[in-house]
Amino acid sequence: GHISDSRDALTGLPVYSLYGSTREPSDEMLSGIDVMVYDIQDVGARSYTFISTLGLVMRACGRLGIEVMVLDRPNPLGGEKVEGCLVEDGQHSFVSQFKIPYVYGLTVGELAMLINEEGLNCGQKGNLPHVKCELSVVPMEGWHRWMRYNDTGLPWILPSPNIPSPTAAAGYPSAGVIGELPDYLNVGVGYTIPFQTFAAEWVDAQKLKELLDSYEIPGTAFRTIHYKPTSGPCAGKLLHGVEFFYTDYENACITLTQFYVMQAVAQLYPGRRPFAAGKSVGLFDKVCGTDYVKSVFQRTYKVSDIAGYWHKDEASFKELSAGYYLYD
Repeated sequence: GHISDSRDALTGLPVYSLYGSTREPSDEMLSGIDVMVYDIQDVGARSYTFISTLGLVMRACGRLGIEVMVLDRPNPLGGEKVEGCLVEDGQHSFVSQFKIPYVYGLTVGELAMLINEEGLNCGQKGNLPHVKCELSVVPMEGWHRWMRYNDTGLPWILPSPNIPSPTAAAGYPSAGVIGELPDYLNVGVGYTIPFQTFAAEWVDAQKLKELLDSYEIPGTAFRTIHYKPTSGPCAGKLLHGVEFFYTDYENACITLTQFYVMQAVAQLYPGRRPFAAGKSVGLFDKVCGTDYVKSVFQRTYKVSDIAGYWHKDEASFKELSAGYYLYD
């Protein structure tokens, strides 16, 4: 996607894109601004780039002495779920901009405070000096850490076309990493339930479901599904696979769901391994924030080989981030 600058039809004000030729606002764009207000719903996963843009806006405003005000919003994944290792040096990018886990368990206001105070706002590639800004957060009323989006009673306004529901928001960190692998599995993008399936023309849905069931993955259930995407590379093709559900969200590890599916697919279809020599892996390493996951997983395609590494920073990050909680 690429969004161009424009002019607002109602007010005649200029609209500057931060998702086009530039990702950090220029001094010219910020000219005459007293307070920069951030009021955007995100999905609670590190690779969903609204928070990356916020960091770059905070840097630019910090340089110019402009206050940044964050109007806080619920984290659709809740405020208790933290999953994934910290982004490693050399692996920072627009989809892994801060040294935080993949699922970070903070509201956008709490996250802004954390990166501002902990020296984590080091630019898009994570290698520039930290720039601190004058930050104020307007907290929500009535939100608690245990809440997922449906618990808030608020309507869901889709933050982007492929996140049409709170279920898709929870599916994004569960399936989005696989979504980076070209010519592998469709994850429901291009169909009506994005980030909620794993399917391909060559999959035997029943066998895949039975094998995944045999893993007894905590809090996670699968059903067989057959569907034809209406857009994307699989448009019009009949795909077979599984749709997944969280029956016990608290005890499910949502980010590992896609790795269990890769394990099952490697068992059933040894010739369909996505990391074979010469195959493109898209943004896979960048989204993971490490190249360890791919390099170790591709040897045996066993989740047990990477789970310890994936979880290693979660407890220490929870401890660090608790100092920035605005809600109980």
